[in-house]
Amino acid sequence: MNIAHNTFLVTGGASGLGLAVATMLTEQEAQVVILDINQQAGDLAQAQLGDKSLFVCADVASETAVNQAIEQALQRFGSIAGIINCAGIGPAKRVVGKDGPHALDFFQKVVQINLIGTFNTIRLVANQLQYNTPNQEGERGIVINTASVAAFDGQIGQAAYAASKGGIVAMTLPIAREFARMGIRVMSIAPGIFETPLLASLPQEAQDSLGKQVPFPPRLGKPQEFALLVKHIIENPMLNGEVIRLDGAIRMGAK
Repeated sequence: MNIAHNTFLVTGGASGLGLAVATMLTEQEAQVVILDINQQAGDLAQAQLGDKSLFVCADVASETAVNQAIEQALQRFGSIAGIINCAGIGPAKRVVGKDGPHALDFFQKVVQINLIGTFNTIRLVANQLQYNTPNQEGERGIVINTASVAAFDGQIGQAAYAASKGGIVAMTLPIAREFARMGIRVMSIAPGIFETPLLASLPQEAQDSLGKQVPFPPRLGKPQEFALLVKHIIENPMLNGEVIRLDGAIRMGAK
């Protein structure tokens, strides 16, 4: 699939991995619709990316909000070629901690945003993608999701996060199989430890320590490297129904 002159939705596109993806896409002459809950960051991202971008403040777990974002995308750019799901949260909490058992609403919130939000955008965007004119490979669109290495080696305190990301991993293949008849590919990326706004708030010493846990290269991943993989997935028609770890060979310890 060509990136240039196509339109892609990027959830969580106002910062971190999502902003790196949105930046890469506009540099490749695509149009980008950024879905993010952070109004201020979204406005800044749109100003940075220019006329090829559109920011829509939206909760990815809301059917109404996502449908409105799709409608705005179609009004502005005419069509949608795919979605890259980067929206998510990653707070840590033990199942049984010093203050008692894990709050159930906390678990529900993480799953609601990370897993249900991802599924919500997939189903609503794919409903539009199925009507696209297929390219020479028969492709009508693409879906790329963000899982995590925590889906495979979740640490203590990551029960909610690992469950939400594990759900993304588990639904990648069945959705890819279902969407094959429509010519829509579905892929997921499971990043390791990356330079994100959350990690950027840590002291440099702590960031360096985390980076040294990565076998090679012994550093934190760069959001631009995540975006490079997104670019390759879009352009390589044989990548479908798979989860790719992007982690420098790290395997997370228990804590």
